[in-house]
Amino acid sequence: MDLVTTPRLYAYTGGKEFDPTLPTIVFLHGGEQDHSVWILQSRYMAHHGYGVLALDLPGHMRSAGPALATIESMAEHIAVALKACGTERLILVGHSMGSLIALELGTALRDKTHGIALIATAFPMRVSDALLDATKNSPPRAMDMINVWSHSASIRAFDRKPSSPGPGFSNVWGNLRLMQRVAQRNGSDVLRADFAACNAYQRGAQAVAELTCPALFILAASDSMTPAHAAQPLIDACKDATVLTLPGTGHSLMAEDPDGVREALRRFATRAFGRAAA
Repeated sequence: MDLVTTPRLYAYTGGKEFDPTLPTIVFLHGGEQDHSVWILQSRYMAHHGYGVLALDLPGHMRSAGPALATIESMAEHIAVALKACGTERLILVGHSMGSLIALELGTALRDKTHGIALIATAFPMRVSDALLDATKNSPPRAMDMINVWSHSASIRAFDRKPSSPGPGFSNVWGNLRLMQRVAQRNGSDVLRADFAACNAYQRGAQAVAELTCPALFILAASDSMTPAHAAQPLIDACKDATVLTLPGTGHSLMAEDPDGVREALRRFATRAFGRAAA
């Protein structure tokens, strides 16, 4: 589905035709990724009574670009598209960089936003100088660094074995290939833009304090990219915060514990929208 905005913004609707009269869950991915990181959660919610818009951010995969340089400009662009699509009841779900975008959207669309779920978030979301330099001067090396740090040690060790719960499937290599596809389709500057935007964003504590809806924090106990404790400034500033830490998971927790993330979102949507899923 293409949302009405310029440049064009793509949204995956979970295998169901989008109905703007339904309570809608908007999924926002992290740096150098796309809507597919939400496939196990977005499809479930779409088939249980919710509208789903799992976006490719501007300049990422199927959405026209270039990639935008700031968290604020990303949120502004998405806000225009969401207003145009006609839905009046939203939950915003963001992972990593997407969680910062969700914060900005939650204030821009406060009259429509019933809840906000921040997954693997941190504030400030600092990026090391070494990694920032690599995103500019050696993107393949940066992708390797990010991919290792994005998974728990148990997942990295298991994926090195010759077997897997799903034969032929690997969280680690699948995530790396996704990052490579984004670069191939949209250019190597997307990686630099995304991580520089996260590093520069300064409004986190202010934005979360301005929220008028409940917030759910889903954190990963073994996250090396955004350690669980790094979300504390946002939690402390939030008026209505629920915190869930998933054990044994790393930064890519939607893939490492898809059922845990899905169930947390299902419960939160029931609370935020005041209705059970169909």
